[in-house]
Amino acid sequence: MESKTENKGWFLGLVKNGDYILAAAMFAVVIVLILPVPKAILDSLLVISVGTSILILLVIIYVREPIQLTVFPSILLIMTLYRLALNVASTRLILLDADAGRVIESFGQFVVGGNYVVGAVVFLILVLVNFLVITKGAGRIAEVAARFTLDAMPGKQMAIDAELNAGAIDEKEAQTRRAKVQQEADFYGKMDGASKFVRGDAVAGILITLINIIGGLSIGMMQRDMNLDESLRVYTLLSIGDGLVSQIPALVLSFAAGLLITRTSGRQNLGSTMARQLGFYPRALGILGGVMCFMAILPGMPKIPFLSFAAIAFILSILMKKRKLDATRFAEVLDEVEEKADSTQGSSAISPDRQASSDNSGQTEHPGESGDLEKMLDIDTLSVELGYSLLRLADEKKGGDLVERVTGLRKTFAKEVGLLLPTVSLRDNFELEANDYCFLLRGKPVARGRILPNRSLAMNVSGSKAKIPGEKTKEPVFGLDAIWVDENGRKIAEMNGFTVVDAASVLCTHLSETFRRYAHEILDRQTVQRMVDHTRAKHPALIEELFPEVISTGLLQGVLANLLRENVSIRNLNLILESMGDMALHSKNVNDLSEHARRRLAPYIINQYESEPGKIKAITLDPRLEQYLLARVQRTQFEVSISLDPGTAHDVLGQLTRLMTEMNNEGQTPLIVVMQELRLGFKRFFESTLSRLVVISYQEIPPNTEIENYGIVQAPASMEQERAKNKAEVGANA
Repeated sequence: MESKTENKGWFLGLVKNGDYILAAAMFAVVIVLILPVPKAILDSLLVISVGTSILILLVIIYVREPIQLTVFPSILLIMTLYRLALNVASTRLILLDADAGRVIESFGQFVVGGNYVVGAVVFLILVLVNFLVITKGAGRIAEVAARFTLDAMPGKQMAIDAELNAGAIDEKEAQTRRAKVQQEADFYGKMDGASKFVRGDAVAGILITLINIIGGLSIGMMQRDMNLDESLRVYTLLSIGDGLVSQIPALVLSFAAGLLITRTSGRQNLGSTMARQLGFYPRALGILGGVMCFMAILPGMPKIPFLSFAAIAFILSILMKKRKLDATRFAEVLDEVEEKADSTQGSSAISPDRQASSDNSGQTEHPGESGDLEKMLDIDTLSVELGYSLLRLADEKKGGDLVERVTGLRKTFAKEVGLLLPTVSLRDNFELEANDYCFLLRGKPVARGRILPNRSLAMNVSGSKAKIPGEKTKEPVFGLDAIWVDENGRKIAEMNGFTVVDAASVLCTHLSETFRRYAHEILDRQTVQRMVDHTRAKHPALIEELFPEVISTGLLQGVLANLLRENVSIRNLNLILESMGDMALHSKNVNDLSEHARRRLAPYIINQYESEPGKIKAITLDPRLEQYLLARVQRTQFEVSISLDPGTAHDVLGQLTRLMTEMNNEGQTPLIVVMQELRLGFKRFFESTLSRLVVISYQEIPPNTEIENYGIVQAPASMEQERAKNKAEVGANA
């Protein structure tokens, strides 16, 4: 047991100190460029070059997606520099001693049969294959992938923002996904640039070999008194052997680069990440050991370097298999070591909101129900019914995370709106179609929708003209044209700027919008009392002053419901209570108290509608129309409304609809500014048909906020005719 712990600690220490190892390796490369290298050491370094290239190729076979090997562009650069350093060292030995070690000699003799003409042809073929075929193709793929990835970034970012706003993911998960999107774009961009290193390396290989041959012939004939034939045989074979032993690893790496970027990282520094991603695949190391053993038995090959390298690969493979240190498990162990101080706090208890679990029939129930008859009288405030094909979304055993998403949605809603939603019940309903769902408020269906659980929804928010294969549909919240796409269609859609979300996110977005639309009906007195009790802990003097003499729980519920009805956050409950306390001395009318609370909350209301800091874009009314509407406002103890003739109402509604559509198409929130006395009546009159129209008053706009007039609702002709008629009647009576 102690031996296992020691071995694991040794591996962890190796990876944690990967930056030192990398720095030492880079320093060694510089030394090789400057100082002469003995032949035996050069043999070992050349073997390492060949073996490392094969290891990288094998590792790429096991990675699941390209960005799992984010260090590959850096590896490509490092290996290129390493091979060039070996070229310099071997050139020095070839020209000085006419002997560059057994590896180069073996490649010159055995690989090409001792014929320098054959060797030159083989070398040129390898260089051309590398330069014109593999490297050029891989570079083109990297260039296209980089361009498409960058083009798809806005759509991916919008999809992340949509899931975050819907509560499907939290801020931490959103940051992680954004980082992954950025990492993907960086990776393909770097791969596009890294392919240029490989092409340059191929050109450098040809030039270095030619220089070696020319230099060798000059030295052999002028300094060593060799004849032309002997100089050609000695120096050309050595130069070609050197070129082959350099270009074969280059060819393997070029192929590895192409393989990586044609397939559909981390907190550590580069050295640690390389060690983690390359060094802990026992199967790859085992294959590498076998390859090294085979190369050691080839005639003329130095056995000690190859067998030593093979032995190391076998030992590492066996040790890691015994410890089960595959890449994923090793990453977890390393994280535990590096964050030991935080590990005790990293786990969070299951939220009490997650009270649902699926039984064998798919029926979702709350644990602990005794089955008493009284339970049958209970009605869930909020519930979601699912068709049988959608049950997998709520089944954690099948990878469903709908329960967790709904919990996150409730937390986000409480944070943004200030309303504590009751627990949402999830259950099946076999009367629904297989892919349908239904939202119920106190047993009454309030929204329905249809999703395909094994597909994603692509929405053309960027105005792309691309044709995406899939099933056409309508997005359930905003009614946007959309397409249900499979995995291949998803990639095409993202590349063309579509916003793509999974089926569960569509359902959660619809549920979030339903929460907002019916928040004023969800709010009950028990919830209001809980909110008051929570506020009492921080503002006891305020609560003692107001309750129960000045305002009641029912009155507060009415004011909060009015605010929620117009999507105004009630999170600043203390400010709402203070405004009610000031106004309640003069009026106990719910609408008056609500309007007074809105003016108190005005800076927070206006802030969310600013098109840019200190500026809002809004529709306004023709002054004649505004005065006309104001004269027709009717107030009762319980309601405020406007009395309009059908012709005027239809004309104003048409103008508002057109302007709202234009603002929606430009990504602006439909907003209209009217007089304070008209605001509530105007909102109540048009909210049944224009529920998304935000109505604010001039008094609610801070002095430092500028209003940019988007459009004016003109006075209808019917109104002018009525005014002329009334004026004529007044003149006749006079």
